[in-house]
Amino acid sequence: MQGKGLIKFAAIALTIACLYSLSFTWIAKHVESNAKEYAKGDIEKEKAYLDSVSTQPVFSSVKYITYQYAKDREIPLGLDLKGGMNVTMEISLTDLVKNLSNNNPDQAFNTALRNAETRIKEGKSDFISLFGQEYNQLKPNGQLAGIFATKENAEHLKANSSNSEVLSFLRKQAKDAIDRSFIVLNTRIDQFGVVSPNIQQQEGTNRILIELPGVSDTERIRKLLSGSAKLEFWETFDNTEIFPLFENVNKILASTNVASDTTKAAPVSNSTSAQPDSAKSKLAALGKKDSTKKDTSAALNKNLQDQAKQNPLFAVLSPASYQNPDGKSGLRPGPVVGYAAQKDTAKVNKYFASEAVRSVIPSNVRLAWGVKPVSPETKVFELYALKANSIAGPVLEGDVISDAGSDYDQRGNPEVTMRMTAEGARSWRTVTAAASADPQNKKSIAIVLDNLVYSAPTVQNEIPNGVSSISGNFKIEDTKDLANVLKAGRLPAPAVIVDEAIVGPSLGEAAIHSGLLSTVIGLIVVLVFMVFYYNRAGTVANVAVIVNVFFLMGVLASLGAVLTLPGIAGIVLTMGMAVDANVLIYERIREELNHGKTIRLAVSDGFKHALSSILDSQISTFLTGVILYEFGSGPIKGFATTLMIGIITSLFCSILIARLIFEWMLDKGWDIKVSNPWSSHTFKNANYAFVKNRFKFYAFSGLFILAGLISMFTRGFSLGVDFQGGRSYVVQFDKQPDIEKVRTNLNTAFGKTTEVKSFGSDNKLKITTTYLVKETDEKSDALVQSKLQQGLDASNNTNHIVSSQKVGPTIANDIKLSAIKSVLFAILIISVYIFIRFRKWQFSLGAMVATAHDALMVLSFFTLFKDILPFSLDIDQAFIAAILTVIGYSINDTVVVFDRIREFLNLHHSKADDPKAVINSAINSTLSRTIITALTVFFVLVVLFIFGGEVIRSFSFALLIGVVFGTYSSICVATPVIIDFGKKDLR
Repeated sequence: MQGKGLIKFAAIALTIACLYSLSFTWIAKHVESNAKEYAKGDIEKEKAYLDSVSTQPVFSSVKYITYQYAKDREIPLGLDLKGGMNVTMEISLTDLVKNLSNNNPDQAFNTALRNAETRIKEGKSDFISLFGQEYNQLKPNGQLAGIFATKENAEHLKANSSNSEVLSFLRKQAKDAIDRSFIVLNTRIDQFGVVSPNIQQQEGTNRILIELPGVSDTERIRKLLSGSAKLEFWETFDNTEIFPLFENVNKILASTNVASDTTKAAPVSNSTSAQPDSAKSKLAALGKKDSTKKDTSAALNKNLQDQAKQNPLFAVLSPASYQNPDGKSGLRPGPVVGYAAQKDTAKVNKYFASEAVRSVIPSNVRLAWGVKPVSPETKVFELYALKANSIAGPVLEGDVISDAGSDYDQRGNPEVTMRMTAEGARSWRTVTAAASADPQNKKSIAIVLDNLVYSAPTVQNEIPNGVSSISGNFKIEDTKDLANVLKAGRLPAPAVIVDEAIVGPSLGEAAIHSGLLSTVIGLIVVLVFMVFYYNRAGTVANVAVIVNVFFLMGVLASLGAVLTLPGIAGIVLTMGMAVDANVLIYERIREELNHGKTIRLAVSDGFKHALSSILDSQISTFLTGVILYEFGSGPIKGFATTLMIGIITSLFCSILIARLIFEWMLDKGWDIKVSNPWSSHTFKNANYAFVKNRFKFYAFSGLFILAGLISMFTRGFSLGVDFQGGRSYVVQFDKQPDIEKVRTNLNTAFGKTTEVKSFGSDNKLKITTTYLVKETDEKSDALVQSKLQQGLDASNNTNHIVSSQKVGPTIANDIKLSAIKSVLFAILIISVYIFIRFRKWQFSLGAMVATAHDALMVLSFFTLFKDILPFSLDIDQAFIAAILTVIGYSINDTVVVFDRIREFLNLHHSKADDPKAVINSAINSTLSRTIITALTVFFVLVVLFIFGGEVIRSFSFALLIGVVFGTYSSICVATPVIIDFGKKDLR
């Protein structure tokens, strides 16, 4: 074996890298375990503990590994495992376009908007393009410039601009609106304090996907995400004006009981001051330790508690100060009046909200936090002092902005240019004149969105024409974001929740338990079977499988991939499919041994001759994983990620690691056996007439699919909520519920048919309704939930909702279209790959027919048996993932058979050789591998089906029957197609 040294080095390096990546998960869990032990069930106390140690080294010998550092690098759990909330926000581009037209009353314009709204729900094109098409149909010679070439848009559009130029302008404004919403939503989520949130724009759409693991206050989240962004301009106080007030507040807090519940210190945290290094406070010595005293945790804790009692405000809020060259401290000029660590901002807010403190704060003083931390490395935020005008509010609101953009100043530094309306410019002139009146004490104007300060530039002089430039220590990304934020006032684009899923923590814990259980049992099943069938060689495969799982988890951790329940299913499936390469190799070794070769030569030739089949089969499966990742979302992406990484790691382990182990065993002189006495002759000399009976197989498949098609058009499918739209709830009952009674009560409450199914075996029901399916606003949500509760309460069985999902009709249509595209694309891509590898169109056609056959067989099964089996057969996103996986598995099997057919045809190509007989022999020669691989995958899928939990039961069952159909088609469908379409070309 060549390159053994390089392979060993790669294996060792990968092992070290995986251990390093996985160690962060262990470290984070270790610290969290200590926090739970310390808090003894007190959630607030546990959080305070974690906050206090977040920036402290976990190990004294490794200073950079803190709890926060480890937490950011642990394997994150998906919502289905951790619980939480997943929402899709849709930006209303209709409102944006109306605002850009200054609410033009033109009838064709408004009709075109309404028509575009209707068509977008069908998933056709983008909103702006649809609007342009509709307007052109309603008014073929109409000029959009007459509607949009307003004074506010004069920088971008002229009166003679073409319709295509106007639509380009609208697309750019739509993109800006989506980006603006993304910034606003991202900031709101950060302020909410969610651990490891995920927010991303959905490419090519006006939607933003948000995952919030661990949240429980879902109503507050909905209000937080759905609220309109409010842009304001505020005058500010100088720090020197506010500091005396803060000193007074500090004294009041020290003399009252307001801070008493916050002076109980968490375990010792030697965290640095919240204030940046450049701002050394005169109170900096508060946390300083006396070096002459013995450093004990108890003494330091006592010291910190005493200081917090004496100076409760300044213990959590460092005044904005600086140090003179002579070493003396002074108050830093400007609107920033203090600095606080993120973990302390809630405490500062609580202090200033107390009645005793509010009574001494002047009515025109407002305090607001900066939107971003002082630097990316710290979690320290600035506190600004805003000055309310005579009507107790901002001096201007965001509707005075006509345009804003990112630009560069004369020295090439990024800056923001801002233009105001005529009315806004007049007010702005007055405001800026007052702010710059004193040359020695120029004031700042704070730009505030959602009560957070995005920037507070100092006014250098009066601005008479409403055109301003904002400069500072900006990066170009900062100026683009700020310019976008400034447009929020004039161009509001409301964001509404069109898709929502809530998973309760109890359901998440159950999912973790079932996922781990299925993984362990699946691993044991594979290990036992391989030894049972392949003797000592099976132990080599087992070592490769265990190492493969370790590498897979390590790579997932290093990539920061989110682990979901379908992802765990992917791990279990990978274990079953990982032995596929070993089975191919072992069957080849057995053939070489039967030819009289020595064990060393048989091992060498077995690995060499199996390599082509292994690569072709795994690459084809990997391609389906890529398609699944591209078209899937949420947990399905997790499954695809796991599947693709698992294929790569299993190739490394099966081909290289296993080969190293064999070489080591041979060097040691061990007796290597690749079968037990009972299994050595299994399928040996098999001679089943697959080719002769192909028309019987055609008839069986054709009749089954025909019955399925008839059922599809007459009975339909049991569609999941993500395919039909609506709302779905999982409800836990105290006692075993009467399904028919619950269904009747809910039908009465909703006034229409409600789908009610059992969910698992512990008194849970899954309830799906299309009541108010087209309405996605909060009032509709509340009404649906009220009707639901009314129907549930009529059953006289105590209950509570453990998870819920809402899917709007637009999302449902998009999901259906995406599902169809993904399946068709997978079949096409695989067919092209087979054509490239085998150079004959008959092979490509055989692969296409086989994969389409498998998809139709599974679909037919799901429609024929939808109301017969005792568990749900829903068609949803997870089902589409299963279909694609079945296609990948089927082509995996098919490629191995094709590879052997090609080999046999190359060996037996004389005129005396009958291609049908040669092909039949090729099929029989691979029968052992086909059946053994199918059995290993089948076994782990049975485990997944039984122990994987109700959430993925339909998914695992689709995989289960798909493997059966895939194995059948690779032998009985794909190969006969080659024969019947290649009678003249096979020799």
